[in-house]
Amino acid sequence: MSEEMGPQYRKIDGNAEYEAALDCLFARPGRLLRIFDRKLDSGYNSTTRTELLRQFLLANRNNRIQIVLHDATGLQRDCPRLMNLLRLFSHAISINETQPEAKSVYDPFCIVDECDYVHRFHYDGARGVLALGDLDTGRVLAQRFGEIWEASSPAPGATTLGL
Repeated sequence: MSEEMGPQYRKIDGNAEYEAALDCLFARPGRLLRIFDRKLDSGYNSTTRTELLRQFLLANRNNRIQIVLHDATGLQRDCPRLMNLLRLFSHAISINETQPEAKSVYDPFCIVDECDYVHRFHYDGARGVLALGDLDTGRVLAQRFGEIWEASSPAPGATTLGL
């Protein structure tokens, strides 16, 4: 997908395509990676995914990852590699859980800066789109993420203090 030709889109139709699209997105250069989902699945505990996130953070000391989940209760149990990454990069990773007023948002998305994203139509399905270089929709998703972030608070168990 070359950005010189304008925005590029790839349809996602299944879990394998969705996981591959996330890995493609997480390998993109950028400063801010924002992830919104109902909960994180086992893909976030894979060594490949964890390494992609680590490389994203190592690319620049100012890079950040913000994650908002509807349900963060299984993070410690289901994503120990991600939790280890949180301990190593506690200054750069924030994990929040939505408050009741934001629990009705049902379309997960991940966005790098404001132009590259993966957007699923519903969290119960894997259909969606991978878009590279789409600044118009990317800005809309970044604004939505900001609103969801405002309607969330730090996730229990996702702090490095253990308090």
